[in-house]
Amino acid sequence: MKTPLLIVTIAAGLTMAATAEARDGRGDRMSLPSFEQLDADASGGVTQAEVAAYIEAQAQARFAAADANGDGALSADEMLAQADSARAERLARRIADRIEKADTNGDGLLQQSEIQAARADRDGHGGRRGASPERMFERADANEDGSLSAEEFQLALERMQERGSRRDN
Repeated sequence: MKTPLLIVTIAAGLTMAATAEARDGRGDRMSLPSFEQLDADASGGVTQAEVAAYIEAQAQARFAAADANGDGALSADEMLAQADSARAERLARRIADRIEKADTNGDGLLQQSEIQAARADRDGHGGRRGASPERMFERADANEDGSLSAEEFQLALERMQERGSRRDN
């Protein structure tokens, strides 16, 4: 009785985590099954039992993929490895996409000039995240003399650290 409950609990947790990451834009969108995948008996209709069976099969597959040593239990190391693997796959896709977009000479590599051109293009079209360096300097230069004093610099650092810690929570 404990093993099925553990599987369901872990599956629910993995599903909620994937859903939260997808919703927050940190992960891939969960792919929805096709009608044919859900209609297991090919009756032309999908029942609640078929949906439940599909969800259970997916949960078991995720569990089996995470259970690297096949002992029927997930250690913290196995769960971390699964999470690291998923992050690495997402990062690899983002990197490949970035190279594809910025690789103007088609060699599959990014030269510094291509990165600079992509950054300039992004910055010029509102693609930059956060404030521009110029805007950040203007905010920190409280007395507007075109120079940051040690006090203005320290205050700006403290504000950035405070914003960073708020984002981490």
